[in-house]
Amino acid sequence: MNPFKGRHFQRDIILWAVRWYCKYGISYRELQEMLAERGVNVDHSTIYRWVQRYAPEMEKRLRWYATIKGIEVMRALRKGQASAFYYGDPLGEMRLVSRVFEM
Repeated sequence: MNPFKGRHFQRDIILWAVRWYCKYGISYRELQEMLAERGVNVDHSTIYRWVQRYAPEMEKRLRWYATIKGIEVMRALRKGQASAFYYGDPLGEMRLVSRVFEM
């Protein structure tokens, strides 16, 4: 079941707002201003509802994925393939969030 079905805003906008709130501790009103600068008019109370609804699910899915990725990294380190993992990818986190929430 798609958790974003019936939402007024696109999935990427919702995930972006929730991610920035959780990661950087930006206030809802600051996020509202940031989204307005990018042409998305959304109220701070809507962002609050998004965080209440999607943050626990995002944390649960990312924790599961991080565990699996950690196992893969340990396995690669044992086999001497550590160079296969590229750390410091600036878009890696956003790709991870998008990948986890693909439906």
